[in-house]
Amino acid sequence: MTATTTLSPTLEDSEARPPSSSSATSSSLRLSLAPVGPAPALLDGAWWPRSRDLGAELPTLTAALEPLWGRITRVTVNPTHWPVVPRKVPVAGHVVKVGWFLYEQDPHELLLLSYHLGRWNLLVVPPPTDPVAAAWLMAAASDPLGTSTASRLMEQAARRRTVTETDRAVEAVWDSEGGHGAHDPAARPRIPALMTTTAAPERAGGDAVPGRGV
Repeated sequence: MTATTTLSPTLEDSEARPPSSSSATSSSLRLSLAPVGPAPALLDGAWWPRSRDLGAELPTLTAALEPLWGRITRVTVNPTHWPVVPRKVPVAGHVVKVGWFLYEQDPHELLLLSYHLGRWNLLVVPPPTDPVAAAWLMAAASDPLGTSTASRLMEQAARRRTVTETDRAVEAVWDSEGGHGAHDPAARPRIPALMTTTAAPERAGGDAVPGRGV
């Protein structure tokens, strides 16, 4: 398998950069594939489509993958997140059959089959995902040593987003209350030091008691 990374998911859609030398896809495709690793990973990469329209999205994906994996003959999805699952999709002179499994397949996964080379599992990053979260998901799904399923990665991304949003909310409250200024030594008013002198009590013989004061 060849490592492929196209449009950087950390950029806005309108800021597409040219693909790297290892890329075999068009600039409109957002795809990241895992390199060959010492052990098979649960996922072979991630795909970030621009919509949930399989009929419109699959031709670009399969046309880009066929030079790497051979002719894609069948694709399966879980219909949970796909409003319409077409039975067939025309791709560059041939037809790709599309099927679905409601319980047998991860709802965030796309399965591609090739008669010549086997099968591949891709995490499907939801189209409205923000670029930062999408970048993390695509990198995690492309880890050749990854052991997380597509749904597990989505759960981890959701937890990361919750933590980030909580941190931002706490920081906003802190700033609104002058938190940073309160901890800045330069912003603190200077209080003049007060010095007091206290006489030590004397013993009956007139000697002071060492180490004690009033």
